[in-house]
Amino acid sequence: ARGYRAVLCTELAKPLLVRDVPSPPLQPHQVRVGVHYCGLNFADILACQGLYQEKHTLPFTPGMEFSGTVTETGENVSAVKEGYRVIGVTGTAAMAEECVVDQKMLWRIPEGVPSEAAAALPVTYGTATLVLHRRARVQPGETVLVTAGAGATGLAVIDLAVNIFKAKVIAAAGSDAKCKLALKTGASHSMNYSQSSLKDEVKRLTDGRGADVAVEAVGGDVFKAALQSLAWEGRIVVMGFAGGKIPSIPANLLLLKNVSAMGVYWSRYQKENFPVFSSAISSALQYCQEGKIHPNIGAVFKLEEANEAFNHVLQRKSTGKVIISMK
Repeated sequence: ARGYRAVLCTELAKPLLVRDVPSPPLQPHQVRVGVHYCGLNFADILACQGLYQEKHTLPFTPGMEFSGTVTETGENVSAVKEGYRVIGVTGTAAMAEECVVDQKMLWRIPEGVPSEAAAALPVTYGTATLVLHRRARVQPGETVLVTAGAGATGLAVIDLAVNIFKAKVIAAAGSDAKCKLALKTGASHSMNYSQSSLKDEVKRLTDGRGADVAVEAVGGDVFKAALQSLAWEGRIVVMGFAGGKIPSIPANLLLLKNVSAMGVYWSRYQKENFPVFSSAISSALQYCQEGKIHPNIGAVFKLEEANEAFNHVLQRKSTGKVIISMK
């Protein structure tokens, strides 16, 4: 019987296992892909701890985005052919040598785009596109504050904001090294929020005006400071809570400067508005092919090192995208 190696979560909040598992049969609309790289996301870690908003039945294989090569197609598949390089999106199952996915959840990788870089695009650049274009509606010349500015999605937001939306970016991160990386990615200014007041620094850098948009992924006190840093009619977009604390919004802060607070939940668009979801990923692939954006791969781990990769992210050592390689 044919089989492949996969990472398995057999118990919540316990070390992951790497095991041989049997290859499932294909349904008519499905595609079998030999996975080259799987992007690691904080959502994968939360899922394996039982803390993610979408619960999975044990045992399961984590991993929601991947790049690879099509090895087999179902009889009703017309979107891709064997041998095509693709990126794919799936709720689970991507952290393995093989993945079976519905044909509509695959996008062909253009010529010239490396498979490793492509694996970093769906979640981070898909989210960043939805944040900047769909939710905040960033305009050229606006100032965008990005917290968690050296994380995978934070760097994607900076990359797109500067190179596609022509905005000015102030990046905030928790260490000097992370601040330097944000500057290297294109931020005009960066600040270490563990050493100085985010609110005061944004005020200083904007001549007292504040940021037009804040893209917030830390939560807790950092969220409140980012909210207070907004300009008149500013917009704050919540992407996550890497700091662990989900903040409450003081409604008076929304009222005083006529600001808007909103969220973005990337995978929900897959169910609620698939054309928008798909377009964000297609745009990222196009920008990458044209050399307008440059995904930052912070670390690459082998399949057998999945636990080390998870700990690397949990201990906040990661900058840029963490990738699991099947090679």
